[in-house]
Amino acid sequence: MDQPIIILVFVVMVWIVVFRRLRGAQRRGESAASGDLGVRMMRLEAKVDLLMKQAGITYDPHANLPPGVLDAVRTGQKIEAIRLYREATGVDLKTAKEFVDGL
Repeated sequence: MDQPIIILVFVVMVWIVVFRRLRGAQRRGESAASGDLGVRMMRLEAKVDLLMKQAGITYDPHANLPPGVLDAVRTGQKIEAIRLYREATGVDLKTAKEFVDGL
Protein backbone atom coordinates (compact mmCIF):
# COMPACT_ATOMS: atom_id res chain seq x y z
CA MET A 1 0.00 0.00 0.00
CA ASP A 2 2.88 2.38 0.66
CA GLN A 3 4.47 1.67 -2.72
CA PRO A 4 1.88 3.58 -4.81
CA ILE A 5 2.19 6.58 -2.50
CA ILE A 6 5.97 6.55 -2.80
CA ILE A 7 5.73 6.33 -6.58
CA LEU A 8 3.24 9.17 -6.68
CA VAL A 9 5.43 11.38 -4.47
CA PHE A 10 8.44 10.63 -6.69
CA VAL A 11 6.50 11.42 -9.87
CA VAL A 12 5.17 14.67 -8.46
CA MET A 13 8.63 15.74 -7.35
CA VAL A 14 10.08 14.99 -10.80
CA TRP A 15 7.22 16.91 -12.40
CA ILE A 16 7.87 19.92 -10.15
CA VAL A 17 11.59 19.95 -10.95
CA VAL A 18 11.00 19.69 -14.69
CA PHE A 19 8.25 22.31 -14.64
CA ARG A 20 10.41 24.79 -12.71
CA ARG A 21 13.33 24.27 -15.09
CA LEU A 22 11.10 24.80 -18.10
CA ARG A 23 9.50 27.91 -16.59
CA GLY A 24 12.93 29.30 -15.73
CA ALA A 25 14.13 28.77 -19.29
CA GLN A 26 10.98 30.37 -20.61
CA ARG A 27 11.43 33.44 -18.37
CA ARG A 28 15.02 33.82 -19.53
CA GLY A 29 13.88 33.64 -23.15
CA GLU A 30 15.72 30.41 -23.85
CA SER A 31 14.24 27.96 -26.29
CA ALA A 32 13.26 24.56 -24.98
CA ALA A 33 15.57 21.73 -26.05
CA SER A 34 12.93 19.58 -27.74
CA GLY A 35 10.53 22.24 -28.94
CA ASP A 36 7.55 24.05 -27.58
CA LEU A 37 6.94 24.14 -23.83
CA GLY A 38 3.36 22.97 -24.34
CA VAL A 39 4.49 19.86 -26.20
CA ARG A 40 6.97 19.01 -23.47
CA MET A 41 4.32 19.47 -20.79
CA MET A 42 1.90 17.17 -22.66
CA ARG A 43 4.60 14.48 -22.84
CA LEU A 44 5.30 14.86 -19.14
CA GLU A 45 1.60 14.63 -18.27
CA ALA A 46 1.27 11.48 -20.39
CA LYS A 47 4.18 9.91 -18.53
CA VAL A 48 2.70 10.83 -15.15
CA ASP A 49 -0.66 9.37 -16.23
CA LEU A 50 1.03 6.12 -17.26
CA LEU A 51 2.96 5.84 -14.00
CA MET A 52 -0.18 6.50 -11.98
CA LYS A 53 -2.04 3.84 -13.95
CA GLN A 54 0.74 1.32 -13.36
CA ALA A 55 0.73 2.12 -9.64
CA GLY A 56 -3.05 1.74 -9.46
CA ILE A 57 -3.57 5.35 -8.42
CA THR A 58 -6.60 7.28 -9.60
CA TYR A 59 -6.80 11.05 -9.67
CA ASP A 60 -9.99 12.91 -8.85
CA PRO A 61 -9.50 16.67 -9.28
CA HIS A 62 -12.59 17.36 -7.17
CA ALA A 63 -11.62 15.08 -4.26
CA ASN A 64 -10.10 17.80 -2.07
CA LEU A 65 -12.31 20.65 -3.21
CA PRO A 66 -13.49 22.89 -0.37
CA PRO A 67 -17.12 22.27 0.66
CA GLY A 68 -19.69 24.14 -1.39
CA VAL A 69 -17.40 25.23 -4.23
CA LEU A 70 -18.51 22.58 -6.70
CA ASP A 71 -22.17 23.05 -5.74
CA ALA A 72 -21.88 26.80 -6.32
CA VAL A 73 -20.31 26.21 -9.74
CA ARG A 74 -23.02 23.71 -10.68
CA THR A 75 -25.78 26.17 -9.76
CA GLY A 76 -24.15 29.01 -11.70
CA GLN A 77 -22.98 30.97 -8.64
CA LYS A 78 -19.46 31.62 -9.88
CA ILE A 79 -18.75 34.55 -7.55
CA GLU A 80 -19.86 32.50 -4.54
CA ALA A 81 -17.63 29.63 -5.67
CA ILE A 82 -14.67 31.99 -5.95
CA ARG A 83 -15.39 33.44 -2.51
CA LEU A 84 -15.66 29.97 -0.91
CA TYR A 85 -12.46 28.81 -2.60
CA ARG A 86 -10.56 31.89 -1.44
CA GLU A 87 -11.78 31.49 2.14
CA ALA A 88 -10.81 27.82 2.25
CA THR A 89 -7.40 28.12 0.59
CA GLY A 90 -6.24 31.69 1.20
CA VAL A 91 -5.30 32.26 -2.45
CA ASP A 92 -5.63 35.62 -4.19
CA LEU A 93 -8.63 36.60 -6.30
CA LYS A 94 -6.95 35.92 -9.66
CA THR A 95 -5.84 32.43 -8.65
CA ALA A 96 -9.27 31.58 -7.27
CA LYS A 97 -10.99 32.85 -10.43
CA GLU A 98 -8.67 30.84 -12.68
CA PHE A 99 -9.29 27.73 -10.57
CA VAL A 100 -13.08 28.12 -10.61
CA ASP A 101 -13.02 28.84 -14.36
CA GLY A 102 -11.20 25.55 -14.82
CA LEU A 103 -13.89 23.50 -13.07
